[in-house]
Amino acid sequence: MKGISLAFYSTYIELRKYQKGDSMLELFRKPAMPGQDEALRGRQEAIPTADAHFINGRPLDEIPDHLEKAMFGMGCFWGVERMFWSLPGVWVTAVGYAGGQTPNATYQEVCSGGTGHNEVVLVAFDPAQISYDALLKVFWEGHDPTQGMRQGNDVGTQYRSGVYTYGEDQKIAAEATKVEFQTRLSQAGYGPITTEIQSAPTFYYAEDYHQQYLAKNPSGYCGIGGTGVTCPIGVNA
Repeated sequence: MKGISLAFYSTYIELRKYQKGDSMLELFRKPAMPGQDEALRGRQEAIPTADAHFINGRPLDEIPDHLEKAMFGMGCFWGVERMFWSLPGVWVTAVGYAGGQTPNATYQEVCSGGTGHNEVVLVAFDPAQISYDALLKVFWEGHDPTQGMRQGNDVGTQYRSGVYTYGEDQKIAAEATKVEFQTRLSQAGYGPITTEIQSAPTFYYAEDYHQQYLAKNPSGYCGIGGTGVTCPIGVNA
């Protein structure tokens, strides 16, 4: 399971730091983005990934010109991708890393907290069949955007909530729906939304075995869960 392996890996990294003389408090510090001089260096070569989508066979990196892109971070990208790949109007989905400082990072490097990347899902969609607002509704309702650098038991910078926008229209829509959903969340007793909304950074495709992971492994780990609060997109209040 991903949660177990990640917990083991993170503990190993922290113990190695402690053995090198860091304070015992370092073992219990909250996840934080690495500084420019702390981030892992990465590499020039892209990490090998799948050529085609496991479900629909479409190329992962060849998106027709008439389609638009969206990018979301909602926690473990295995479960997040499954929320989007079957939506009518979604052409293809892919998981990867974005929002950090390390070029072409590996999964292990991202999990170490040394890259600053988020686990994200890239969604290519046909705006004539599904709107960006409809994708935002899935985003807001599909996870808890108030948890900071975590989703449930998954803790780390790579699990933060994020909307990475392509163009001003997407940014305006994301900001507006954030305000609307905050009202609903506050009424339900939740705290402030911690979602970062910014222009889409470079998307680095994750390794082959991560692509459409839960289609390949139907009983695989999925730590994603929403708040049960409905986002009022498209609802006449």
